Amino acid sequence: MPQSDLTNLKAALLRKTENSLAQFVRYAMVGGTAAVLDTGCLYLLYQFGMNHFAAAAVGFLVGLLANYLLSILWVFQSSGNVRQELALFSIIGIGGLGWTELILWVVVNVANGPVLLGKGISLVLVLVWNFWMRKKFVFKKK
Repeated sequence: MPQSDLTNLKAALLRKTENSLAQFVRYAMVGGTAAVLDTGCLYLLYQFGMNHFAAAAVGFLVGLLANYLLSILWVFQSSGNVRQELALFSIIGIGGLGWTELILWVVVNVANGPVLLGKGISLVLVLVWNFWMRKKFVFKKK
């Protein structure tokens, strides 16, 4: 591969973009990374004796902060008002958690389906919810 092609590829992968599809793909990767950190924290803290609810809360916070930081580094353009952005980012994340709980309740309690089916459905829907809400309300263009 010629050097100019490598330079162009590197710039395309690292430079922020306003292309919604590219942002969504990046956001999905960021979300996956945050989910691994969230789950890893939960598991490790629980293994070291922390109550599972407390460990889940710590994991959620670690994942949320990682998601925000990676989002402003690679996906969206920050306004510079971190306090306001992080507050809105968190509210939308809590909304996503609410959607997850609702979807799990419907799939498991109403439809008598398996938990992992509900979690899979919620992962896809909440990914889309979080991306569009954060793009529209947190990282909107002025």
